[in-house]
Amino acid sequence: MAQTSARRVALAALRTWRTKRQFADSVISSALAKSALQTADRAFALELFYGVLRNISLLDFWIGNLRSSRVDSDLRDLLRLGLYQLFIAKTAEHAAVHETVELAPKRQRAVVNAVLRSAARGKQELQRKANAQPLHLRTSHPKFLVERWRKQLGAGPAEALSHRNNQPPPIYARINQLRIDRQSFLQRYRDARTLPNAANFVELPSPADAIEEGDCYIQDPSTAVACELLQPQPGEKILDACAAPGGKTGYITEFMRNEGLLVACDREPERLRLLDDNLARLGVRIAKITRHDWTKAKISREILSEAPFDRILVDAPCSNTGVMRRRVDVRWRLKPADFTRMRARQIEIVSAVIPLLKPGGILVYSTCSLEPEENEEVVQQLLRTMSILQVEEKRRSLSLQDNFDGAFVARLRRRDSQD
Repeated sequence: MAQTSARRVALAALRTWRTKRQFADSVISSALAKSALQTADRAFALELFYGVLRNISLLDFWIGNLRSSRVDSDLRDLLRLGLYQLFIAKTAEHAAVHETVELAPKRQRAVVNAVLRSAARGKQELQRKANAQPLHLRTSHPKFLVERWRKQLGAGPAEALSHRNNQPPPIYARINQLRIDRQSFLQRYRDARTLPNAANFVELPSPADAIEEGDCYIQDPSTAVACELLQPQPGEKILDACAAPGGKTGYITEFMRNEGLLVACDREPERLRLLDDNLARLGVRIAKITRHDWTKAKISREILSEAPFDRILVDAPCSNTGVMRRRVDVRWRLKPADFTRMRARQIEIVSAVIPLLKPGGILVYSTCSLEPEENEEVVQQLLRTMSILQVEEKRRSLSLQDNFDGAFVARLRRRDSQD
């Protein structure tokens, strides 16, 4: 019965995601909050929900092989759920079939039962057919996305990236040294595993207690590069232009030893509330949180009164192609035109903050995108249109080399009047 409940929660979440066009993380979080599932069953519901979203194209390919007549949307959701259990989650056949049939309305139970039992009998042949399909279908990615990765990265890396996006990511956490030092953290949280190339980060399978205490922040090590290149110093005035939910803001404060001023902006009230909660839990005392949309012409008096800033971080809104294994439904929202659209917005944001940076000051531009339109091309355009800027360093994470997320970071300096 517990697993049936988990399946029911997952099915309801899949239907909400399909019909309401809400973000997957928000959908499943809301569904779980309303449920009474225990820990193991919550984990099962999460696996089913995200697993289906990661494999939609492949599951639909199998459905097309198993049923030639029309499949309505509600029936398709049920069949996706059942086939995911049979083929990918490796759930016991009886449980996968029986419990999925139990979720169906009476008029559809015979169809669901027939299709899933046929799938179980023909499992090897269906898998063989799937293996012969193009990469974008086998790994359930939009065709245009796989094709552009092949051109940019090469066939091998594009295939590796596509497969990797379908694997649940490790849970990484940054030790919050505003509250606890590294040695004490490792002594307190015995399940934390150190990372060889990221001393301030750990892999933490069960992070709930550490998060509640403010001892850590769930954050991929790739995000640290932007803060490290910013090189914030105690006593400085720093602007975090796109701060929510606050992971980089907290890390910047750590570099500043909670001394100075950190103006943290975002445009959505709900994201600002999340930012405020996270910074309070982390022990950040120097943040001035303010709402602002950098695509609007007028900069608020709250921000102008603190300018000029010694350093500015623009962790820009982007396509998120470097974090697809974490943001599972990103691939289904993206369109080919999005990359140039995002580039225009990113340039607009950076252009708006540059007048707030003091001569000789540092601006760090970062994204969690793999796409050149949002990364190198943004920097190139800024340099063409703003002679006061010069590049000091650029770093890129392709996310295949170290099992961290993909990211791009550029450190730019505003030329001093004497330059």
